[in-house]
Amino acid sequence: MAQLQTENPSQDQTEDARRARKTIPYIPGDGVGPEIWAAAVEVFDAAVSAAYSGRRRVDWMEVQAGEKAYRECGQYLPPETMQAFMDHQVGIKGPLATPVGGGIRSVNVALRVGLDLYACIRPIRYLPGVASPVKEPEKVNIVVFRENTEDVYAGLEWASGSPEARQIIDFLHDTFGTNLRQDAAVGIKPMSPFGSKRLVRKAIQWAIDQSRRSVTLVHKGNIMKFTEGGFRQWGYELAAEEFGRQTVPESALGPDGSSGQDQIVIKDRIADAMFQNVLLWPQDYDVLALPNLNGDYMSDALAAQVGGLGMAPGANIGDQAAVFEATHGTAPGLAGKDQVNPGSLILSGALMYDHLGWTEAAQAIRSSLEATIAAGTVTRDLAQDLPEATVLSCSEFGHAVASRIR
Repeated sequence: MAQLQTENPSQDQTEDARRARKTIPYIPGDGVGPEIWAAAVEVFDAAVSAAYSGRRRVDWMEVQAGEKAYRECGQYLPPETMQAFMDHQVGIKGPLATPVGGGIRSVNVALRVGLDLYACIRPIRYLPGVASPVKEPEKVNIVVFRENTEDVYAGLEWASGSPEARQIIDFLHDTFGTNLRQDAAVGIKPMSPFGSKRLVRKAIQWAIDQSRRSVTLVHKGNIMKFTEGGFRQWGYELAAEEFGRQTVPESALGPDGSSGQDQIVIKDRIADAMFQNVLLWPQDYDVLALPNLNGDYMSDALAAQVGGLGMAPGANIGDQAAVFEATHGTAPGLAGKDQVNPGSLILSGALMYDHLGWTEAAQAIRSSLEATIAAGTVTRDLAQDLPEATVLSCSEFGHAVASRIR
């Protein structure tokens, strides 16, 4: 019987074996990317080792994208990289450079669109010991769900004076009577019920799973009535159609702000007003669902309240794959100086382990990172406002966090 079980393992045994060893593609990134990756991967390996004592392991597989890929193979995003993320269904990356103005389209956007990673998820909360520009940063505990594939990031734009721009300007004039300057650059902002609803669906489901109190639709629908206004409308429709028992619109609450049931409140706020709200009353918001551009601005603004992008993790998740990333840029002026805070990538790795179901490793990372900061051992960006802090280099900070895990 024992031999039979060995030759024909149960489904549970097969699943355990699959979970025990995971190949994860990674892109070190451009600029400071290789430095923060080296610091972060030491933490990732220490967390898995401490949490599972050899029962699980990660096999890291480097894949290419960005400037290094272009130098080596003449492509900013080789198809082999996309295939690796699709095959393994998960990956992690450092920051990738994108020229402003002319040149290539964003590699980051190409990854998100090509893999249909439609939800950019950024949990933002305050870690004790980090200096903040606001009085009560501990009130910030907000998760941003940003739509990742539509809006102005779709890349549908044409340069000033180009034949394509003139053709669109003439078409709009001849068909709809729209008068635009002939030298205008032109862009198109596509937003669909499908794209908006699946983002809101994921945000609401996350709020249910994590026992959050509210999901707020953030939009500029008072001006862009059919795109951003559509996002608001489609979000409410989705909540009613698919989560009618678990959610309640804010407009249906009683005078005391309660529905009388344990339901998630669906709110909506105008985007510019919401920037004020998260400064004045961040405790009133749990989960935000936003179109692409609004989500970009809002997530960075919230990160500033808790100490900057160096302390904000990021995940790009679809139905078939997920890629986790540092939320800051490549900082080419600091490349090679071993100074940049690797915290964003480290925390993104914790999110990745959560996604894999390796929650013990994820918690080990968060606990050790918080303890390292609380001890006053921080990188230069955090030390500027902490006069008693001990300044660590990027690599030293990664080693300090990993050492606490061990």
